[in-house]
Formats: sequence, structure tokens, C-alpha cells
Amino acid sequence: MSSDSQQPQPPEGATADATALLLCGARLTDGRTVDVRIGGGRIEAVGTTGSLPTHGARVDLAGYLLLPAAAEPHGHADTALSADSPGPVSYATEDVQRRATEAALLQLGHGATALRAHVRIGDVQGLGPLEAVLQARRSLRGLADLTAVAVPRLLTGVAGADGLAMLRDAVKMGAAVVGGCPDLDPDPAGYAEAVLEVAAEHGCPVDLHTDGDDPARLARLAAMAGGLRPGVAIGPCGALGRLPEDVAGRAADQLAAAGVTVVCLPQGGCGGTAVRGVAPVRLLRAAGVRVAAGSGALRDVANPVGRGDPLESAYLLASQGGLRPTEAYAAVSGAAREAMGLPAVRVEAGFPAELLAVRGERLSGVLSLAYSRIVVHRGRVVARTSAVREYCDSAAALELPRQGRPDARP
Repeated sequence: MSSDSQQPQPPEGATADATALLLCGARLTDGRTVDVRIGGGRIEAVGTTGSLPTHGARVDLAGYLLLPAAAEPHGHADTALSADSPGPVSYATEDVQRRATEAALLQLGHGATALRAHVRIGDVQGLGPLEAVLQARRSLRGLADLTAVAVPRLLTGVAGADGLAMLRDAVKMGAAVVGGCPDLDPDPAGYAEAVLEVAAEHGCPVDLHTDGDDPARLARLAAMAGGLRPGVAIGPCGALGRLPEDVAGRAADQLAAAGVTVVCLPQGGCGGTAVRGVAPVRLLRAAGVRVAAGSGALRDVANPVGRGDPLESAYLLASQGGLRPTEAYAAVSGAAREAMGLPAVRVEAGFPAELLAVRGERLSGVLSLAYSRIVVHRGRVVARTSAVREYCDSAAALELPRQGRPDARP
């Protein structure tokens, strides 16, 4: 989790700045090759190669494409990495904290410097999993920004009274967002009203799970949430993709009118929903809906092979969702940050130094085959992933006939 960059001595009379960083020879999506100087956690200047002096560290990004960092708007930290555990998922504080920390570091290595983690509260676990995720958040400070969403099971009727009290306690503990799955409550509208009430009391954003399989219910939910509060996200709305296009189109118009953001899950799998599928992103965007993309389940029962990789989500949006590569990456970067209430990031002076460098020359190539990555959070290199591919020059070693062997060399 550290930078391997060289640490040159400052010029005579100059003083080294421990917060300064120069990214050298990076390629931008517009084709330019630039140097980027960072200081105090922000981009200070962007100039032609060799034009920017610095008294700090240098990182050579020749051969890398430099992008705004990705963000994860929809993860499940309390159940992440539990698919291979024998027996029921353990919600013991130490187990949840360990898994949540490991999952966050995995996603950070992929390029997500900000993460929103949905955490179930209530039932027999109470607030224990939330406390564990908040502990993981504290341990990750300086590496990644982790935000917890409190997700109660029931909020209406006699059974929901305890859930409502626990939701208020969760916000007091440190949950920065209130959410949940109205579809699982006997009174979905009442559930949403309760979430909005708590959000209004504490000035919190709202992030709700729904399958979107009932257009009328989805429209009511969006109107309630979007009409009463800004900063509302709804997702994954996967079942919209199974509806007739005209029905889905009317639902998209209503979502756009409500002003909510739809967070889709191209990788599939989400502990709060039962319907598989991906929201029709092109239809939603055409209607004017703000669309972001998350990873959802990360190797838990809902998706035992979930990768938690935002570049994979962008790849799927481009390859299966019909978005252009720039649109697909924006869904996991700029749109995801906006859905999470975070400031915008551009590779320009004055913007936060939340950056992802990926080996490759063009965004289309990066989305299709991206292994080597360098992640910058708050102006500091916090993660590196390097991949080396070698081909053996021996036909015998490859166990292929000489005449049919590709001519590949290391």
C-alpha cells in the first residue's frame, strides 16, 4: 500500500514538501500527455511533460491512462467475503470488521477511493454489524473514505417500532445515510415515510433498495423520496429491464421527474433484492434520469464471485448496456460520486486529487483489459497493482505443435 516512486533530492536552497507529488507523463482521455502536480490533497497544475517543477515525490505514469478515481455507491460491507465461510454468516463484531476492511482494501486496489456500505441493523444482530463497519471506517482513514448506510428490516406496525428506534440510534452512532428496502415491509409507503422522517430529523441523505418490478409502486416511492428530499438514491431497479419498453419508459419518466438517482448493479447480486437483472440504463438516461453504477455483492451469498471492481461494472455497461466507454466510466466515477454527495473530480487544477492511473492508452482498452493500476487518494499514492504477462518461447513447454504455435515472445 505504498508508492515505489523515487524520492529525488530537492534543488539547492529548496525544501522538500512531504505532501507534494508529481505524476509524470500521464495520458489523458483527450489524447494529451501531461504532468500533474499535486499538493495539499488537490491538483495544483496540469502541464506539458517536463514543464512542472516539484520538490516532492515523482511517479512515472508513462504508458498509463489517468482518470478521475472511481467510487462505490452500493456495497454490502457486513456480508462481503462471506460466501466461502462454512455455516451461517458470522455477524460477530471482529468478523464483520475484518471482512469489511478487507473488502474496502480490495475495492480500493481496483480504484474506488470512496465507498458507500449498506449495513443491516435490527433482528438478532442489533447494531453490532454497524459498529464493526464504523470501526473499519476508522481503520481505513487516509486510505479510503467509507460511509455507512443504516438498513433496517421493518419500520411499520408493532414490529417496526423497534426498527425505527434503532434507525435513529444508528444515525447517532455514525451512520451517515439512512436507507432500507421498502419492498420487504408490509407497508412499503409507510416504510419510506419513516426513512424520510428520520433523514429529515438528522439531515441525512437517503438510499433505498427496490427491485422496480412494480412500476406504480416505484413511481410512488420516487415521488415521495425525490419530492421531499434532495440527495436520494434508489436502486438497483433491476426488474425494470424485464418490463415492456413502453411501461419501463413511463417509469423512467417518473423517476426523472422525481429527480432521484438510480444506482444500477451491472455485476448483479444484491442482498436487499430478490430479482436478478440490470436496470435499462440507456432508456433511463434517455428519459433524463441520473444513473450511477455500483458493484453490489462482493463474494457473499447473493453473488459468490462478485469482484467489487468498478472497471468491470463500466465494462458491462459498455458491452451489454450499450453505453459509450466514456459514459460507462462516468457512471462509476463522476455519477457515482455525485450520488454519494461527493465533490466532482476532473484532471484539472483545483480539483481533489482522487485519481486512478490504469495501464493502457484509451478508455475502451482500459475497460476491456485493465490489470495494472495506481490509485491516488487525497493526493497520496495509496495502492498499486502490477500485472506481468509472459509467454514461453518453447513449443514443447506449451505442449503445442511447432507449426500451430503463435509466435509470441516475452
